[in-house]
Amino acid sequence: MRDAAKPDRSAIGRARALALAILVAISLAALPACSDDAPSPQAPAQESQEAVAAAPEGAADEEGPQAGEEDPAPEEPTVQPAPAALDPSQLPAYDGSPYATVNGNAPTIGEDDLPAASESYAPLDHLGRCGAAIAVVSPSTMPAEGEERGSIGMVRPTGWHTVRYDDLVDGRYLYNRCHLIGWQLTAENANEENLVTGTRYMNTEGMLPFENEVADYVDRTGGRVLYRVEPVFVGDELVCRGVHMEARSLDDAGMGVAFNVFCYNVQPGVGIDYATGESWREESALPQDPEPAQPSEERTYVLNTNTRKFHYPECSSVDRMSEKNKQTVTDTRDDVIAQGYDPCGNCNP
Repeated sequence: MRDAAKPDRSAIGRARALALAILVAISLAALPACSDDAPSPQAPAQESQEAVAAAPEGAADEEGPQAGEEDPAPEEPTVQPAPAALDPSQLPAYDGSPYATVNGNAPTIGEDDLPAASESYAPLDHLGRCGAAIAVVSPSTMPAEGEERGSIGMVRPTGWHTVRYDDLVDGRYLYNRCHLIGWQLTAENANEENLVTGTRYMNTEGMLPFENEVADYVDRTGGRVLYRVEPVFVGDELVCRGVHMEARSLDDAGMGVAFNVFCYNVQPGVGIDYATGESWREESALPQDPEPAQPSEERTYVLNTNTRKFHYPECSSVDRMSEKNKQTVTDTRDDVIAQGYDPCGNCNP
């Protein structure tokens, strides 16, 4: 009877094994899956880095700079902007004077406008027209003593025409090849960037007195003069409406030379098409001043051997003339002209 009541040990062992298997299964079910296909916690960061590496260059720039970062500002050019050309519509119409003052005749140029070298000429534009010319005129830029002016006939500035009006133009020919900066100031000859189509009237009555003023000052003092001349064109016209001239003596703060003028590119009695340079006799134009009397008797004149001009002794230009360039003669007017001298535009000898 004792054997029948004794527990079955094999049955107990099986029950324990089954319970242990159940506990192991429950524990395994509670653990996270550990498959090769499951992403690791670092996968998003790796994918982000790979996406940046694969993106084309410049893609990040399209999104804009990162927070806290700014694109460096581009470097600005150091070239100074050119001053705006004078607007001829803001000037008084030609009324018989070869020039009009600008800004109360006070020059706007100064030390900030000094060229890198003693002279600077703008390159020709797309139409072949001249731009501004600027120079520091001094004894070193002027022609050497005895230096002769060379030929400039091979240069044809824009709008050039060879045309004569013998009874209207002193010198017969309407147009001159006008130096922006006169030969007597810088010894520039056939420089196409320094020659414009200008009337004889603008050349001798408008520009020359101011060139002479600068030349006489430099001769007399040995000082320097900042000198700027710019042709003023309208639209695509080939002939300038005039030239804007400014000068300031540098060594005395403009006490010796200071002017700011616009010289009209006109010829009394002649009409001009500034787009082409064509011209015509214009009866309604202002009459040219009558020619001064040309007496055949001998008179005393003062010659400027540098500018090749002759003056009456009482002319104000004589006082500004350098002694080394001054020569007093007693001769007829015709003989002085025949020697290659032109009458002064101020005293009209």
